[in-house]
Amino acid sequence: MKYLAAIFDMDGTILNTLTDLQNAVNHALKLNHMPQRTYEEVRMFVGNGIAKLIERAVPEGTDAEAQKKVYEDFTAFYKIHSSDTTKPYDGVTKAIADLKKAGVKTAVVSNKADYGVQDLVKVFFNGLFDVAVGQKDGLNTKPHPDMINLALSSLNVSNKESVYIGDSDVDFNTAKNSNMDFIGVSWGFRGRSFLQNLGTKMIVDQADELMAMIVNE
Repeated sequence: MKYLAAIFDMDGTILNTLTDLQNAVNHALKLNHMPQRTYEEVRMFVGNGIAKLIERAVPEGTDAEAQKKVYEDFTAFYKIHSSDTTKPYDGVTKAIADLKKAGVKTAVVSNKADYGVQDLVKVFFNGLFDVAVGQKDGLNTKPHPDMINLALSSLNVSNKESVYIGDSDVDFNTAKNSNMDFIGVSWGFRGRSFLQNLGTKMIVDQADELMAMIVNE
């Protein structure tokens, strides 16, 4: 087996969460009398956690107290509406199940708040992941390797025995900072050309390609 563990990003990699994220952002902005954001804008804002998403979504020059209020309103709404329209990308659920059947350990490591990660894993991938790690106090967010290291420790595997799968520059740099191999998925929030420009050596266009890259020697 090429890798003993496959660690996945969540947003834009295994789940298309963008509409629910946009709805939560715009709900919070509306409550605070701020301009709405388009789907494409939110697509480019995500990847570094909720605090950064809100910082990017509010008007330039918004003070810290106002940002905090938008953050709180976002969180209250998203906790209830995180799976309204969210769904797995085509073939992803089967690909993860096939990896587990082949003996590969599986995990999710995401900058999404931990409550969201745990809820969405339970709704869409119940039993398919050995470990799920989201953003929480005491852990630096990606691309810092903290969350990856926690997952590796929980899985009892080394970074060289594992591969990180994601769709963005944050994911690419997370793998790099963790001294891990990286597989980019072209169906996510950034696209194939973006990943190629980063220098990504392994890119998949369909989920069923993951088995060959992860399991086959």
